[in-house]
This record gives sequence, structure tokens and C-alpha cells, in this order.
Amino acid sequence: MLLENKNVVVYGAGGAVGSAVAHGFARAGAKVFLTGLHPDNVNAVGKEISAAGGAAETAVVDATDEKSVTEHLDAVVAAAGSIDVSFNAIGLSPRGLQGIPFADLPVDNFLRPVTTYAQAHFVTAKSAARHMIPRGSGVIMMHTPEPARISLPLVGGMSVGWAAMEALNRALSAEWAQYGVRSICLRTTGLADTPIIDTVWGLHAETLGIPKDQLVAAESAMTHRKRPTTLAELASVAVFLASDEAAAMTGTVANLTGGLIVD
Repeated sequence: MLLENKNVVVYGAGGAVGSAVAHGFARAGAKVFLTGLHPDNVNAVGKEISAAGGAAETAVVDATDEKSVTEHLDAVVAAAGSIDVSFNAIGLSPRGLQGIPFADLPVDNFLRPVTTYAQAHFVTAKSAARHMIPRGSGVIMMHTPEPARISLPLVGGMSVGWAAMEALNRALSAEWAQYGVRSICLRTTGLADTPIIDTVWGLHAETLGIPKDQLVAAESAMTHRKRPTTLAELASVAVFLASDEAAAMTGTVANLTGGLIVD
């Protein structure tokens, strides 16, 4: 298995993306340490992984709080011996942040995703690197949707926050790849099989005054495959990129948009 004997920490593990990649990592042989703000959601994912024969532990961790993150990682290393992969999959509710024209968007609502994503990803990456650099190996991972790269209306500060994540991904690699610590971002379309995208599309469609189905069809038509990325596709690529088979990949964005973005 690609991730056998690897220890993986997942932030935002109770959400759709976090739980999908956690399941993928566990199926590939990793021991997964699941964290999030909502213990019921995180524990449910842990129980699913354990029931399927995987190894999982859960904890309540605030990914924006350096003390919370570092104390948890210190405990993981003390118990498991290492941190091999850190995947930050935290998200924000789109309500009040998306579907609002810039001219009507409060400044605080614009800044919330910018500051939250930048802070959380810097905190988790920095804290993991403290353990990875002395060992000479490790992988920092994150996920962004396509507005990180292309301009779309009504996304508010989310697109700026996601673009900042991709810039941070490059900066982390520039500093840490020489010490064996890779940094990788996975970029997808909106993920149709997640509950939150339904809310996002609903907010956008309402503002545009069109049926939600029409909006979804138009966005799918923009891809070469005529369909959005799936959670299963994201999880499969995440497993490969976290493995030693992808050792040459760092400081880059894995393009999983199905042709919506062509590099």
C-alpha cells in the first residue's frame, strides 16, 4: 500500500473533503489522526474508518490556533513517532461570504476567508514542519477550488483566500523542499457531491436570478469532461501525491479541474 506505516494528520476531517481524503489515506495503509472543531463529526469519520479496518484517532483542534495545533502534533509524535503528511481541509460556510456583489459585501466578510485560510494553513504547515524538517521528510497538503486561479463573480474574498493558499504552497516549498519537506496543493472544480457546494450554487443562482440547475449545467459545460471533479477523484490523487512515488512533485498545484483550467 502506498502509505503503509505513514502517519497522517487531517484538519477539518469532519467535512466532506477532509473525511474523503482521510478515508483514502486510511485505505492506503496510513494511520490517520483526525481533527476538527466539531467532535461529533470527527468521531463519526473515525468510527467509519475503524469499522473498515483502518487506524484512526480523533481530537478537537482549532487549526487557526498555534497552541492547539502544536500541542496536538507534539502528542501525535510522542505516541506515533512521526508526522509524515499534514492535510489541511478546513472550510468556511459560504453564507454571508458568497453570492454578494463586491459593492455590497462588508469589508469584514471579504476579509474573513482571506485571513482565516492564510492563518490556518500557515499555522498547520509551520507546526508540522517543526517535526518534519529534522527527519528530512514530510508532505504538506491543501485543497483549493478553481476560483483560486480564474476570476468568477460573486465569490467574494474566498477566491483571494484560495489564491493566497496557492501562493503559500509555493513559498513553503521554496524554503522547505531542500530539507525533504514537500508542499502540494490540489485544485478541483466545485465538488458536486459535497453538501456545501449546493449552498454555494444556490446563493449564486439566487443573486443571478436563474435556476440553480442552469448554473450547475453551465459550470459543468466549461470543463472538457462536461462534469465536475468528484470527491473520490480528489482522494485518489491525494493518496498518490502524499506517497513517496510523487517525490519529485513540490511547490506545485495538481490540476484536477478536468480541463476547466488548462495549464
